[in-house]
Amino acid sequence: MSVKIIKPAAAFADLLPAEYLELVANGPYASPKTVNDLGTFKEIIAEHPHCAGCGVALGVRLTAASLPAPADTLIVGTAGCSFFGLAQAALNYSCSAFGNQNAVASGLKRMLKIRYPDRHKDVVVLVGDGGIADIGLDLTLHSWFRREKIATIMVDNEVYGNTGGQESGMTQEGQVLNMAPTGKNFAKIPVFELAQVSGCVYCARVTVASPKKVGSAVRKAILLAREVGPTYVQIYTPCPTNFKFPPQQTINIAKKAEDGHYSFQEFISDDAQAYWEKNFA
Repeated sequence: MSVKIIKPAAAFADLLPAEYLELVANGPYASPKTVNDLGTFKEIIAEHPHCAGCGVALGVRLTAASLPAPADTLIVGTAGCSFFGLAQAALNYSCSAFGNQNAVASGLKRMLKIRYPDRHKDVVVLVGDGGIADIGLDLTLHSWFRREKIATIMVDNEVYGNTGGQESGMTQEGQVLNMAPTGKNFAKIPVFELAQVSGCVYCARVTVASPKKVGSAVRKAILLAREVGPTYVQIYTPCPTNFKFPPQQTINIAKKAEDGHYSFQEFISDDAQAYWEKNFA
C-alpha cells in the first residue's frame, strides 16, 4: 500500500492534532520493527480511548511492532474493544461488519494477489474474542477450511468489554461478570485447538506478559501465511475494567495466566516447518 493514503491533505494538515501528524511522520512504515523498538517510533496515539491498563491496547501495540512489512500490511478488524485502538494506530486498517472480518480479509487477500502478483501484501485479521469465537466463528473457520493465506490474531480479553461485560465464548467456565452474575456455565471455546484441525499451518497461544513471544509468533504467523496457508495467534489481553483488578496489575494477571490456562503453546505443520527452515531459520 502507498503511504500516501495516510498523509493528510496539505490544506488540512494544520488542523490535525500533533499526535496524528506524528503517526504519519514517525510511524513504523519505513522498515520492519520489533517489540524492542517500541518507544522509538509512533505506533498509536497516546490519548487513545482504551481504558487504563487495557490488555487489548497492549496487544495492538505489540502486533504493530512485529509486522514484517508494515507498509505492505492491511489489518482487518471489526466491532469491539480492538477497534478503538486500531482506528488510531499507525496501520493500514479496514473495519468490517461484526464477525465478517475473515470473509473480508479473504477477498482482500485474493484481490491484492491479482493486483500485485510479484509482491507480498500481508492481510492480517486483528480482532477480539467476540468477533472470532462468537459472532464470526463460522466465517473464521471457513476461511481456514479454504486455506486462505491470511493470518488471524485474536486479542482475547475473555469478555465483551465495551458493551457492559457480557460473557463471551472465550470466558472461562464459572467466571462471574457484570452480565453473568451467576457465572458462565460452559467451558472456554477451544479455538486454539480448532485452528489446528481446521487448516491452520501455524498456531500460537501467548500473553501480553511475554512481549518477545508475542512478537515472534506474530511475525512467524504472517510470514508463513504468505506462502503456506492460514495461521492463528491467540493473545491473552486481560481486561481490568470488567474483571475488577487495578489497571497496573494487567501484566501480573497475564503472568499468572501463563502458569495456568494460558500457558505458551505453539503448533506448526510439517510443510510450514520445512518452509520456515528453508527460508527463515
